[in-house]
Amino acid sequence: MADLTTSGHAPVLTFLGAAGTVTGSKFLLDAGARLLVDAGLYQGERRWRSLNWAALPLPPDSLDAVALSHAHLDHCGYLPALVRGGFAGPVLATSGTAALAAIVLRDSAHLQEEESVAARHGGWSKHDPPLPLYTAADAERAIALVEPQAYGEAVRVGPDGADGPDGGVTVAFVRAGHILGSASTLVRSGAASVLFSGDLGRTSHPLLLGRDRPPAARTVVIESTYGDRVHERGDPDHAGLADAIRRTVRRGGSVVVPAFAVDRTEIVLLALADLRRRGEIPDVPVYVDSPMALAALEVYRAAAHRAETRPGAVDAIAALPDLRAVHSAEESMRLNTPGRPSVIVSASGMATGGRVVHHLEHLLPQERNTVVLTGYQAVGTRGRALLDGAREVKIAGRYVRVRAEVVSDPTFSVHADAGELVAWLGELPQPPESVYVVHGEPAAAEALAARIRAEHDCAVAVPRLGERVLLD
Repeated sequence: MADLTTSGHAPVLTFLGAAGTVTGSKFLLDAGARLLVDAGLYQGERRWRSLNWAALPLPPDSLDAVALSHAHLDHCGYLPALVRGGFAGPVLATSGTAALAAIVLRDSAHLQEEESVAARHGGWSKHDPPLPLYTAADAERAIALVEPQAYGEAVRVGPDGADGPDGGVTVAFVRAGHILGSASTLVRSGAASVLFSGDLGRTSHPLLLGRDRPPAARTVVIESTYGDRVHERGDPDHAGLADAIRRTVRRGGSVVVPAFAVDRTEIVLLALADLRRRGEIPDVPVYVDSPMALAALEVYRAAAHRAETRPGAVDAIAALPDLRAVHSAEESMRLNTPGRPSVIVSASGMATGGRVVHHLEHLLPQERNTVVLTGYQAVGTRGRALLDGAREVKIAGRYVRVRAEVVSDPTFSVHADAGELVAWLGELPQPPESVYVVHGEPAAAEALAARIRAEHDCAVAVPRLGERVLLD
């Protein structure tokens, strides 16, 4: 195992994930205390997913704390594996992230256990016997370590507030406006300061209030999911989605919307409610077929989190006519032969797991049905394959024909685009000295780095996986 301890007093930042790809967010800061910012799972291509099983280059029990930027799986989903390896906390997060991460981690553990059983029975795993990355018990132990924090509150981390070179190491969260509870993370250790953007939201998020202005920091680690593109502005009213639903209903088919359970489902439902209110889609049932999405919806509805949402937005979702919650597996299976046109909103958003997979298995071969993709689809996912025009996709070890119509509505994305990322940097009170571009496919990261160099006076780098840098 590589030695990742610091030498002398200079803080060291190590890029343990989300370098060279979008997912697997993990950034290690050694600065008197040892802090891991994000503990995410890799998703997408097999070469990245296999890293979920690789040992970290440090003992998990050597970490003093973890700080979570938000509750998406690629930012928090590795936490139970850390706990299984000996990490004992604390885990810092906003109250919104704490509530949503509990839902996400329980669901992830369930899927890990379920997939290991399916692999054993189906014989399609190279492991004998197939085991889950972590269990439901590991997830519960991880959830118990989460300590909710208020936005803007500086928290000292380390054993007894371990001192850095000139004082303690502190962590503070700043609202990022990506999903409920999402935050940029400011870490200070003496004169050194580093701001991790996390996933930044768009200024026009339909459900959440806009992000806060970022604080000053000498070093910035910025995401680049959409670092090489600008969001389309031409369909803010989701006319394309309405057209797809009307076409499908005329054919007597079902519309399947793979949607992330956290935030994306809520935004899709808000759009459907608006389309129904305007009379642009017919009167058909809308099923939410994801226990995790239903639980997340309750978090969004909670009075404790209304300060983060736009006035009236959550109530508009509740007013959607014929909105139906699907709880049991038996109810979910019946949606594959519904007997009437319907809209099925089901996780996951990239069709990598969850109930939407069995809907696709049954509904993709039928021309009357439609699949609506609602945002970024990572390379190597079923969603990306469908977006790229695949005529077959592999599900549970078998190839399934794609005869259904496939439609993309990119206006659902709540990731900041290239212009919004650069604008966020420009909002810092003083220009940073160094910027590290992460959390993007290589072309997107390099494109954003080039734009930052052109528009801001600072050193810019796209770090390699495992690279270490000194912080001043």
